[in-house]
Amino acid sequence: MVQIGKLIKVSLREIWKKEDKNFTTWLEENIDYLNDVLDFDITVEKREEMVGSFKVDLLGTDSFGNKVIIENQLEKTNHDHLGKLLTYLINLDARVAIWITSEPVIEHVKVIDWLNENAPEFMSFYLIKIEAIKIESQPLVTPLFTIVAQPTEEAKAFGLEKKEFSKRHLLRKQFWTLLLDKAKEITPLHSNISPTIHSWIGTGAGKSGISYVYSITYKYGGCEVYFDKGKEFAEPNINKIRFDKLVKHRDEIEKEFGGKLNWERLDNKRASRISFKFMGNYLLNKGRWDTLQNNMIEAMICLEGAFKKHVKKLN
Repeated sequence: MVQIGKLIKVSLREIWKKEDKNFTTWLEENIDYLNDVLDFDITVEKREEMVGSFKVDLLGTDSFGNKVIIENQLEKTNHDHLGKLLTYLINLDARVAIWITSEPVIEHVKVIDWLNENAPEFMSFYLIKIEAIKIESQPLVTPLFTIVAQPTEEAKAFGLEKKEFSKRHLLRKQFWTLLLDKAKEITPLHSNISPTIHSWIGTGAGKSGISYVYSITYKYGGCEVYFDKGKEFAEPNINKIRFDKLVKHRDEIEKEFGGKLNWERLDNKRASRISFKFMGNYLLNKGRWDTLQNNMIEAMICLEGAFKKHVKKLN
C-alpha cells in the first residue's frame, strides 16, 4: 500500500542560516533547481561580483548568451533590494534580472510587472518565491521555487502599446502648439484654446452643440463643423435635424468654401459632421507640419466663412 504523507513547510533559516554564505553558495552549486522552473538555463559564472561598493549575489549567462544577475533575499522584499537589482542590471549590462525572496510584497510584484511592460524589450525581470518543504516524518528537505512575476508576450505588447500612445500624445501636443500660435496671428477663431494631447481641438460656432474643430490623425489632418448637442437631445436627434437643414444648402456652402466637403451624417451615431481633409500621414513627419498647418488654418477660415450665416439661422 502506498504511504501518503503530509507536506509541511520548513523555515528557510533552519537550512540556510545566512543568506550570503549559505543560500547564495548553495544556489551557485545547485542552479538546476532554479533552471527547472524557468524556460531557459542559467550558467553561474561568478558569486559576489563587485559593482562599485556593492556585490551582486550571482552573475551568470542564460541559454542565449545574455548576462543574468540574481539577487537573493531570504525575507520580505524591500526597496533596498529592488534598488540593488536595478543597479546591478544596469552597471553589469545584463539583460535578465532575477529577484529571489521568501516573501514577495504585492507592491514589489507590481513594480516587476511594470518593468516588464515598460523597460526596453531586451530586458526581462523575474520575481521568484523560495520555500522549503518536506514530507512529515521524512528527513529530506527540498527547495520550492515559484515564479510570481515574469515577462510575457502580452505584457511586452501592452508596454509597446502604451509607449505608442505616449509618443502620439506628445506629437499631437507639439502639433497643436505650433498650429494655434500660427492661427492666432490670422484669425480669432481658436484664440482661447490651449494645446492638448487629443486628436482634435475645437471652439464654439456661436450655436450650442456646434463647433469648429481641427483634427489630426495618422491618416489625415483637417477641419470640420461638428454637431453634438448631447444625450438630452437624442430624441428627436437635433444633430441630424440641423445636418439635414444644412444639406439643403450644400451647393451654396461648397461654392462659398471653394471646394467639395465630406457630408457625414453618421446615422449610427449621435453626432454628425461636415469635414475637409488633407490625406496623408503628416503627424509622424514633422517636416510636413508647416505646410499642413497653413493649409488647415486657411481651410478653417474658409469653412467658418461658408457656414457662419447658415449656422446662425439654425434653431
